[in-house]
Amino acid sequence: MQKNWNLPKQVWLIFVALTDFSYCFGQFPEKLKNGLRYELDSTGRHSITLNMTAQLWTRYTEHNPGTVVMTQPQNSTTDISIRRMRFILSGALTDRINFFVQFGQNNLNYLSARKAGSFFHDITADYAVIKKKLSIGAGLNGWNGPSRFSNMSVSSTVALDPPIFQEVTNDTYDQFVRKLGVYAKGKLEKLDYRISVSKPFIIQTAGNASGTEPINGYSSFSTLPPHLTYQGYLSYQFFDQESNFSPAIVGSYLGSKKVFNIGGGFYYQKNGVFHYSNVVARDTVKQNIVLLSLDAFYDAPLNRRKGTAIKIYGSFSRYDYGYNFIRVAGANNPATASAHTSANSDPNRYFTQFNYGNAYPFLGTGNIVYWQVGYKLKNKLLGDQGTLQPYADFQYANYDRLSNPMFVYNIGINWLIHGIQSKITFNYKNRPYFIANPSGTITEDRRLGECVLQYQVAF
Repeated sequence: MQKNWNLPKQVWLIFVALTDFSYCFGQFPEKLKNGLRYELDSTGRHSITLNMTAQLWTRYTEHNPGTVVMTQPQNSTTDISIRRMRFILSGALTDRINFFVQFGQNNLNYLSARKAGSFFHDITADYAVIKKKLSIGAGLNGWNGPSRFSNMSVSSTVALDPPIFQEVTNDTYDQFVRKLGVYAKGKLEKLDYRISVSKPFIIQTAGNASGTEPINGYSSFSTLPPHLTYQGYLSYQFFDQESNFSPAIVGSYLGSKKVFNIGGGFYYQKNGVFHYSNVVARDTVKQNIVLLSLDAFYDAPLNRRKGTAIKIYGSFSRYDYGYNFIRVAGANNPATASAHTSANSDPNRYFTQFNYGNAYPFLGTGNIVYWQVGYKLKNKLLGDQGTLQPYADFQYANYDRLSNPMFVYNIGINWLIHGIQSKITFNYKNRPYFIANPSGTITEDRRLGECVLQYQVAF
């Protein structure tokens, strides 16, 4: 395969602009370190806090073969987008009553509908029945399983993006990993737990960009009225204890804590997927979604005087979405369609239909191994312009429907100008391109790349 990594001059110009712009944030206000906080009384225990995160992308993407943008063939794209924008209003109104509201937008790029796309991510309130040990809440919530990063604090992630395969029904049965339901959370000594019961959204309102298939010979998300979802995640926290005020779990503490957790979780939904056992006769087979995961998280300082720190995370997941389920999609996809077409008799025609732009088969029935590692260099490595944090992550999956293992990796570096409040990330992603063959098999054909330059500001 021919490769061309001579990036367009616009990418380099924007990189220089962001580098200059970053100097404006060299002295980030200390009073905003933990958000804009309003104390409700003199105790310091009751307050309302406003937080904000914005992630701005400049990107160069090698497209999958056959990709089109508004009917025009396009081998690659250079674009600018707002990957995420978040406003969070949260607080502890009393010793027992907490609330959490999050509003924002994802993936505002040059293909997006104008003046649209912002929505509520979370609207919850909970009551501490037994302080610290048991709180019960309800609302549009993301108290999810089966893994640590099934709902992640995106501002604190080490890699450019969370491992999206852990967001197990993203924008299908949920509203960007949140569902309407009830939840329980708490700590029993060093055991932290979260359990939720939710009513899924119907698939028909998910939109065409979800990369999901209509009913066919292979398992897909069901369009029938959905059953309740049961999910949870437990972790034993050996050293420093993590807060469970928010449903989003921290990606890294940058050496401010010593954390070592071992966790595990589950996701269960009765008849969540279906397929035809005989496509001609259209006899429907319903199957349950059963997802299990185990993981370990280590984030600790190496040298407190210098400020060096390491973060290591690993997980093993066994996902069962039914017979030969596969989902192909691309994050913030810069293209609109595939020019490749298939006959109605082709069992993989929907796979081909969604396999455009930066899409790849990230989710499916099978076993998944994931690793992420990051190393924070010493404080003030770059003087008053902060320090650096190189990182890498790897997802290796054996999905039943693919003839080859699916392997995708990211390598990059965070320039921590002022911690996570002001940082620049450069990320290179290498992904597989799978092709559906006339024989019905799906095999890896080649590998493609994507370069992203992100600026994040948060408080």
